[in-house]
Amino acid sequence: MTAPPQGPEPPGEDDLAARFRAGDEAALRQAYDRYGRAVLHLATTTLVNRSDAEDVTQATFVAAWLGRETFDPAKGSLVGWLLGIGRRKVVDRLRAAARETRVVETVRQLPEPVPTGPDPDTVVDRLVVADELARLPDDQRRMLELAFYDDLTHQQIATVTGVPLGTVKSHIRRGMQSLRRRWEVDGAAPGPRPAGLSGAR
Repeated sequence: MTAPPQGPEPPGEDDLAARFRAGDEAALRQAYDRYGRAVLHLATTTLVNRSDAEDVTQATFVAAWLGRETFDPAKGSLVGWLLGIGRRKVVDRLRAAARETRVVETVRQLPEPVPTGPDPDTVVDRLVVADELARLPDDQRRMLELAFYDDLTHQQIATVTGVPLGTVKSHIRRGMQSLRRRWEVDGAAPGPRPAGLSGAR
């Protein structure tokens, strides 16, 4: 009685690693089938949300595939390399979640705006400032908008954006200098600067 035909044997670790590093898309699928559960298990032991763990697993294999040329079989196995990437992705997700929590808490602690009728001078000032802000580099404009329109402090801006406090201060300082120079040249604000910019602190 003849034995039933068997399917192709799964590739060995060394062969799979070599083909993965060489860019063989079939090796990517085989690596995911073989090691995906290990990466998912790593993520689920740290992350509470199953969906986050699945996202981290997918992000791990995407990063590994895009950076496959950095994999050195002489320094370790393919699964060990993948788990190392997975750990970094878990840390990234935890940091992102912490930032989101801080933003939510900061927003909750902000005082409710007092409804008042618009003052014509204030409206004009804001229009002038908005026009000048639109000419600034994106980073400077974003920081000044949070300071001017949302009246956030430097520390609050750093918390909301995740940008280091020193960088926030630097962007605001350079942005204010640019606005002052434009006001002096254009005569856009011959009087004192709009009171709202006192929020840049």
